[in-house]
Amino acid sequence: MPDAQFPIPSSVSLNSPSSINSSLCFRYKLTGEGSIRTRGIFVRLLTTVAALRCYLTKRCSENKLIAVTEDLRLDEITGWYQTAVGLVPTMGNLHQGHLSLIQRARQENSTVIVSIFVNPLQFAPNEDYQRYPRTLEQDQKLCEQAGVDAIFAPTPEEMAVPQKSIQESKVTQVIPPSAMMTGLCGRSRLGHFQGVATIVTKLFNLVQPDHAYFGQKDCQQLAIIKRLVADLNLPVEIVACPTVREASGLAFSSRNQYLTATAKEQAAALYRGLQRAEAAFIAGDRNSNQLIAVVQQEVAIVSTILVEYIELVDPTTLMSLEKVEEEGMLAIAARLGSTRLIDNIILRDRQPIIAIDGPAGAGKSTVARQVAANLGLVYLDTGAMYRAVTWLVLQKGIAIDDECAIAELTNLCKIELTPTQDLQSSVRVWINGTDVTHAIRTIEVTSLVSAIAAQSVVRQALVKQQQSWGKKGGLVAEGRDIGTHVFPDAEVKIFLTASVSERARRRQEDFHKQGQSAINLEQLERDITERDWKDSTRKVSPLQKAADAIEVQTDGLDVSEVTAQIVNYYQQRLSQS
Repeated sequence: MPDAQFPIPSSVSLNSPSSINSSLCFRYKLTGEGSIRTRGIFVRLLTTVAALRCYLTKRCSENKLIAVTEDLRLDEITGWYQTAVGLVPTMGNLHQGHLSLIQRARQENSTVIVSIFVNPLQFAPNEDYQRYPRTLEQDQKLCEQAGVDAIFAPTPEEMAVPQKSIQESKVTQVIPPSAMMTGLCGRSRLGHFQGVATIVTKLFNLVQPDHAYFGQKDCQQLAIIKRLVADLNLPVEIVACPTVREASGLAFSSRNQYLTATAKEQAAALYRGLQRAEAAFIAGDRNSNQLIAVVQQEVAIVSTILVEYIELVDPTTLMSLEKVEEEGMLAIAARLGSTRLIDNIILRDRQPIIAIDGPAGAGKSTVARQVAANLGLVYLDTGAMYRAVTWLVLQKGIAIDDECAIAELTNLCKIELTPTQDLQSSVRVWINGTDVTHAIRTIEVTSLVSAIAAQSVVRQALVKQQQSWGKKGGLVAEGRDIGTHVFPDAEVKIFLTASVSERARRRQEDFHKQGQSAINLEQLERDITERDWKDSTRKVSPLQKAADAIEVQTDGLDVSEVTAQIVNYYQQRLSQS
């Protein structure tokens, strides 16, 4: 998102003679970006490592360039200037699939870098490295339109790799587990994934991104890179993005340009076969042979398609599955003439997940509890987890900007959520054996929880636990990034919202019911406005509506009416499955 897109809260002030707006203009003047930065004008083309490092250093300094006074809190500074860097690694010849990755990166980072590098190490000797399409000028225009900040397009010499296959190269190599490389595409593309892993690791070291974006279509590559990052403890979050498809269902790919219009229609049989298998899976088929046979039957209708493989594997380990117990990935590779195409679909044997996101005070927790009770699902109070950590930080007397101490605390603490029969408090919250169900709802905790939740170390620890609980599904979760980050594959996504005045009124009523001292309604409105702004601009997982979520505006509706809307939508979605 463009810098300075969000209004500065009225409660934040500077004592210096110049206003915040003039400070922003000062920054823009220094950086040459203009008083209003229009995405698509200032994309930089960098072709050397030296220029890339210089750009990233300068960009980091610019993001921190603002005059601040002693009374400006750290969480406000980090709210104003996101510093997250997003990397989208590509080999160029960009298409809609790449652009969807860039769009996601643009939403979640201050700086977006697209690398364009045709990697010789991932081409086998029998694959034509020289023939791969190179369309840098066209790619640059697309990146400008998509709001990319910089393109890194080095030569093989600049990346210190010879124009040879990985088998012939003497460059230091990154070698993923052999079991992950030898199956699926690895059988026919020897050395390919070593070449990919080597260059991706170099890019991570050069750019040092907070997030890196990869498409689900290249499922084997995605699984290997996730394993690479985990095994080498690389400080980057791998963001998997859904496959983008043409109207026929054919997955976008650089190779599609080699297909005629007729061949593209024929190639759509791959996805139709996967869809038929998914339908069979939903109907109860779990056996690998049965699911593969369904795909084969559909693809066989098109005689020009030569199937290379159809396999059911674990999407994380890539090991073959005889039966889907919890989750499986059905993958296919085939050729039409000389064009090789791949596709896949994820099959999950779990109860549905309902993800409810929205701003503070929208009634998410109350509604989520009632939806869970109505449908007989488990209520996962993720907000309570962040509140519990915040409570513990306060109890230990740790400063909110001491991220190292908070990281230590969060990764060592044990949080438990136990269900109750009370709709007003349907879970009891324990941390390190202490019941903090009521203690985490105080004004002190509420005022600091956003700053604590914005710290990446806290999020990483708690999201890992939440996702572990969600593997079997059958739950309702609420928060601010549940549908976008925690459970991006949730079957039902809701964005629950209400006007600031309505949320302030509800908050005031809540404080009154809790017996806490009355707070001025105008002050509550200012606090909520500032909270919305911080949550929407924070570095880690900013508040935003998931692309496939439906928005429910709750002004003028009571809890039962909102609950009924969500339950009806849930039942409609299930009936369409």
